[in-house]
Amino acid sequence: MESQPENRRPPKFELIAGNVALDFINTLDDRPNAQPKELLTNYNDLATFGHDTGILTSAQLDYFWEDVPCMPQPEDAQQAMRRAINLREALYAIFSAVMNRQTAPQEAMDTLNENLHDAALHSRLIQPEAMQPGMVRPETAQPDKAFEWRFDDMTSSYEAMLRPIARAAAHLLASADVALVRTCSSPTCQWFFLDTSKNHHRRWCSMQSCGNRAKVRRFYAKKRTA
Repeated sequence: MESQPENRRPPKFELIAGNVALDFINTLDDRPNAQPKELLTNYNDLATFGHDTGILTSAQLDYFWEDVPCMPQPEDAQQAMRRAINLREALYAIFSAVMNRQTAPQEAMDTLNENLHDAALHSRLIQPEAMQPGMVRPETAQPDKAFEWRFDDMTSSYEAMLRPIARAAAHLLASADVALVRTCSSPTCQWFFLDTSKNHHRRWCSMQSCGNRAKVRRFYAKKRTA
């Protein structure tokens, strides 16, 4: 198996969710605030998210960075951004409904299903190299995985990288793990994550950020009381 090029750029996105679809929802930061922070301000941000999450290789990221100038962005790239934001907000509505034991909005479901249909048109089931006669199984291959889904080249269109995100969301929604979806307990954060902790009592998106801030607040509250 050909080794991936080294990442020449430091990660931009904090990936704490345990599922790429949930991390994608978190690209709108500070949702509870009156002015949430948009982390996907242009197509280069979207491509960087794809690279940080492993959807895009370093070579594919370089391709988009060279092909898409920051300003002005090509119309196709702008259209992909609109579709990305629509998908993200649809996923937010669906997973919020699931957590609150409500019916997901039909418009949001339609948006997800449109993206799933596109993903199905641009993916195929293949045998990994190790399953083909005369080939040696790569060291990184999963020994019990006889077949796998493979998407078309991610540089084939600006919208290609949305396909794995939609597929990841669908797999999570259709699995028992959907019951493990949580939001951060911080009222100013509420990022989504998959609670895979031993007792499923995880409260914070990250102990290094929201968890530590909560500890500091409790510490000073105790001092004031004393």
